[in-house]
Amino acid sequence: MTLAIANDAVPTLSTTIPARLDRLPWSTWHTRVIIALSVTWLLDGLEGSLGGSLAGTLKSRAGLSLTDADLGLSSSLYLVGAVVGALVFGYLADRFGRRRLFTWTLILYLSATAATGLSHGLFTFTLCRVLTGAGIGGEYAAINSAVDELIPARLRGRVDLWINATFWLGIILGSGISTAFLVPSVFGEALGWRLAFCSGVPIGLLVLILRRYIPESPRWLLTHNRSVEAEAVIANIEATLPANHAHPSLSEIELSPRSSFASIAQILAGPYRRRSFLCFFLMAAQAFFYNSVFFSLALVLLQFYGVSPAHVGVLFIPIAVTNFLGPALLGRLFDTIGRRQMICATYCLSGVTLFASSLLFYQHRLTLTEQVAWWSVTFFFASTAASSAYLTVSEVFPQQIRASAIAVFYAFGTLAGGVFGPLIFGHLTSVASRTPLLIGYTAGATVMIAAGLAQAIWGVPAERRPLEELRIPSELHVAVTGK
Repeated sequence: MTLAIANDAVPTLSTTIPARLDRLPWSTWHTRVIIALSVTWLLDGLEGSLGGSLAGTLKSRAGLSLTDADLGLSSSLYLVGAVVGALVFGYLADRFGRRRLFTWTLILYLSATAATGLSHGLFTFTLCRVLTGAGIGGEYAAINSAVDELIPARLRGRVDLWINATFWLGIILGSGISTAFLVPSVFGEALGWRLAFCSGVPIGLLVLILRRYIPESPRWLLTHNRSVEAEAVIANIEATLPANHAHPSLSEIELSPRSSFASIAQILAGPYRRRSFLCFFLMAAQAFFYNSVFFSLALVLLQFYGVSPAHVGVLFIPIAVTNFLGPALLGRLFDTIGRRQMICATYCLSGVTLFASSLLFYQHRLTLTEQVAWWSVTFFFASTAASSAYLTVSEVFPQQIRASAIAVFYAFGTLAGGVFGPLIFGHLTSVASRTPLLIGYTAGATVMIAAGLAQAIWGVPAERRPLEELRIPSELHVAVTGK
């Protein structure tokens, strides 16, 4: 391990640690890390499912007597909280480390989601949802960056998509919880919806304990000139595995200056501007798709198919299952066929199937079962596309700003594509006509297809490549130092 000073005064460190991380065989250590970290997606899925499945109850007197517009407002502000949380905690994760943020963000989530079950009106309910979103948004930045930095390059694509797929296990769990808790003979609507919002607390507390044993990312330690600690982490991991006699290659790590939001913006808008545009487009498209289209599913079932509030959660289960199966079954292809081809295909297919089903819905040609089946096919591809957006953002930017980049594109992609979606669709579903929904769904399909075509043109072939190979080192010095 050697330290050098480049001509432009940015110090670099030559080390074998990244190569040693990438050559590790999959082990129980990796499995433990993934279980402790990936729960973020499960909990977000749980929150999303509860918000949709409990919509009918929240509108009733047994709930909070909210209107469709109120539900749209609270969903939009939940996303605002997630945006603010991602920006703040993402910056802190790059500055103070991934591990420290694990505790802060999870505690915020646990406190806020428990308080949601105690809310007594639109204001307190919405405030609790905002704070819950802030905890989840903060988790995204720290967790996704740590996962990519710990997973071997040859497996990074499929593992990232598999982890993102656990979001839909949370959706399934939330659907089951909302259905069971609203049964009159169990808790009934008045108490059941409150207990349902507290259901993530036991899971979060267990994970809070597990995360105490997760080390700091060695790659983050290296960029902050803490090579002794990084060596200790990788040595402890290697000590539990069979000896690997392959000679690891040297990687040049650029030590991180004390970054600011201005320097991060300079990097993203400078040498990484093409990647920045692509990541923004991918994130905004999937955010609009999910935070408007998926949000509206429960309201469509209630308004146009006459489904009772207690049975909405049951119909979410097959949709959630195909959302989970998409990344789980297609994830391997992102490491074999390649990122550019698979991301383009999944985005375009989700747009095409959404438009086809929307046209049939508009023409009154779908039964309830057929509508759910079409949605299931659409989200099989859409969930894979959305997961690939997070994968792209987490691997194509330099180590020094990885968590901040995830936060920035999650935040601005969500602001552009997701915050106003639920609010708009809440009004679209408040009228009896199907025409406004056809227009809204067509817009969602169009942006997904356009994002897929952008990926085909500007996508980065990151499959099986170490993270260090994906940066733009010759221009990064100029951007960081302001020269």
